Amino acid sequence: MDQSNPEEHKPVRKAFTKFTEYWLTDASFSLLLVILIFTVFILPILIDYGKVEIIFVNTVFLFLFFTGIWSSREKGLIILTSLLFIAQLGLRVLRFSDIHIDFYLLERIVGIANMIVFILLNIKLLFRDDEVNMYRVIGAINVYLLVAILGAFLLEIIQITTGHSITGDEALTGQDKDFVYYIYFSLVSLTTVGFGDFIPTQIMAKMLAVFLSTIGVLYPAVVIAKLLGRGKN
Repeated sequence: MDQSNPEEHKPVRKAFTKFTEYWLTDASFSLLLVILIFTVFILPILIDYGKVEIIFVNTVFLFLFFTGIWSSREKGLIILTSLLFIAQLGLRVLRFSDIHIDFYLLERIVGIANMIVFILLNIKLLFRDDEVNMYRVIGAINVYLLVAILGAFLLEIIQITTGHSITGDEALTGQDKDFVYYIYFSLVSLTTVGFGDFIPTQIMAKMLAVFLSTIGVLYPAVVIAKLLGRGKN
């Protein structure tokens, strides 16, 4: 017979409620920005210098996908993000287990689905309530960085499926640490800098680079116009 006191569970329930409510507030954009700055700008350096284990890299992305579950109140979206996260978690656990079955491509496809849904959720949060403040500007930066990560994931899918995506001063290894070069090229394309040390070698990679460059040019103008328009209403 269960003799547990309901009062004992209240602190846990309150903490869980605060956690879920936090990710629906504008303040959560600031924490997400910190996580994305680490993922996009610092994590590649740590990977390249061998300062982090690959399992840590995977954990960072899993945490990003996990926060997506709490980024909506809609039951359908909660179910979708939960299923995608569970699928992603399961595939990554299998990869690090003793089961000798290659789920790497499927894992990356699910990762792209997770990232697309996460981007759409953040766009929805960005323009909710017709409100404009500092946090919404931070949210716009978050979406920009998320698109860069999505570009890196897509480059890896192209590499896995065709054997070619980008080439340059460093050779790709076909492992997680290639994220260093994918995110670099994705950012260079998105910001339309085009250093030229890495170039796309396959038509899909070339069109993806052009697409990222187009987004990089149009996104700031569209978002600024939309935020200013809502601010005047």
